[in-house]
Amino acid sequence: MKANQPSQRDSVYAQPLKKVSDFAFDTKVADVFPDMISRSIPGYATIIDTIGRLATRYVRPNSRVYDLGCSLGAASLAIKQHCQAEGVEIIAIDNSEAMVERCQNYVNAYRGEISVHVECTDIATLEMQPCSMVVLNFTLQFVPPEQRDSIIQKIFEQLQPGGLLVISEKVKHHDNVADELLIDLYHEFKRNNGYSDLEISQKRAALENVMRLNTPEEHIQRLTNAGFSTVQEWFRCFNFTSWLALKAPEATQHGEK
Repeated sequence: MKANQPSQRDSVYAQPLKKVSDFAFDTKVADVFPDMISRSIPGYATIIDTIGRLATRYVRPNSRVYDLGCSLGAASLAIKQHCQAEGVEIIAIDNSEAMVERCQNYVNAYRGEISVHVECTDIATLEMQPCSMVVLNFTLQFVPPEQRDSIIQKIFEQLQPGGLLVISEKVKHHDNVADELLIDLYHEFKRNNGYSDLEISQKRAALENVMRLNTPEEHIQRLTNAGFSTVQEWFRCFNFTSWLALKAPEATQHGEK
């Protein structure tokens, strides 16, 4: 699925709801997800395209790539389209059956040398194998906070020396004035993309209990604690950020220069 592929228009929260239930990646969300994500995340197409371009630099021949929290497989397909390395397998993981079903259909529609295996499972319990690249694209924010450190540690341990993790997240900020300003700018962005104040308000309520945000500093500290030698923010717009986290090459890990 390309980031700009047409889909059903997102109207999940367009009508007043007597009770706003917790947000879930169910069938009604999966049906409108491409439109929802493109109108809700600033720079989403750029992030997806860059993930594909990074794959050309970091994915090694005969290695695995993990797309954790793959939704409809946009990152997986960007990697599949850009990467020229031979013998690569992409493993796309999501815990939503509705997303996995549609992701598999999208993957099957694209030809190419790289195989994509789509699986419905919890990334917290996933038994990862050695890999050269991992993508967490707006995924960790939906994972219970107490599981996040162990997931990042597991990723670091399974990445090959010189391997890459791309992690994108919606964030909060310690400075309340700055945080509220960025939230206001983000809501204006959504209004400009056709969402009403009702939709914005109801979706925000739906996400309140399921999207637990970290600060950029907390993300960087977690990545550093896990052992990543380079952690670099490469994208930011309002309260959305993406980082590159690199595992040191083998010689560096052994203390050589």
